[in-house]
Amino acid sequence: MRRRAFTGVKYLVYALLSFNIYMFLQDEMQALEYTFSGAIEPGQVIQAFSATIDTAAWVLLLLLFELETSVLDDSRITGTLKWALHGVRGFCYLAIGYAFTGYYAELLTLYDTAAFPATEFCQLLHGGYSMMLEIDTYVPLDSSNCASLVGNVSRLGDFDVLATQDVLHSARWLAWTDIINSAAWILVVIVLEIEVRLQLRGKLSDQIMSLSKYVKVVLYTVLFAAALYWGYAGNFIDVWDASLWLFAFIFIEMNVFEWQYETTHDARAADVE
Repeated sequence: MRRRAFTGVKYLVYALLSFNIYMFLQDEMQALEYTFSGAIEPGQVIQAFSATIDTAAWVLLLLLFELETSVLDDSRITGTLKWALHGVRGFCYLAIGYAFTGYYAELLTLYDTAAFPATEFCQLLHGGYSMMLEIDTYVPLDSSNCASLVGNVSRLGDFDVLATQDVLHSARWLAWTDIINSAAWILVVIVLEIEVRLQLRGKLSDQIMSLSKYVKVVLYTVLFAAALYWGYAGNFIDVWDASLWLFAFIFIEMNVFEWQYETTHDARAADVE
């Protein structure tokens, strides 16, 4: 009964993460109206939809890890199935790396600003301008908010988007958090990939597991700190998403631990016989 409940909670978390793809897509589609409002170029797709692409690739990668570490028997992960799993996982890694460049491009955009010379922003109501409230959140410039643009106001790159220095400062911190979070997850999955490859070859020793444990403690601490900062900044969708991912990879870590324990136990039992 406990095992079934554990499995049910695990797959519920996976389902919620899948739904997050839709949530991020909705947010980025709304932001698209104020940034790449014209014809979006192929090279700009990753900047516009970095969170959606990143999340979709991670969900697929998570399910592949679940297959290899829990669902499929080791004897079945051979030949065509093995290469198919590795091929799809390789595609996921490319998408994740591609998404990382999107986070970086967004950070560069937040630093590619110029002081806007207008002193009376309410005169710009018919100029097609919008204002940034926080990272990836924009509203049209209108009579109800134009007066809030006071002090040093900047324009973002080639976009008709205006932002105060306080908003820019906050957005830049969040963009840095996105990059650090993405890099930490990439390192986590590299360690997991090494563990899975060694396990399939029967070479995942207790010493290697101990070493990887310490490495992942550092990485998970960074990820937890990023989630705390998102909570402090009020980005609750990011906190929700980060919490789900931490839960999901706890399940994967438990799968790997149990997988390695069962293999070691079977090997020792065979030696005794």
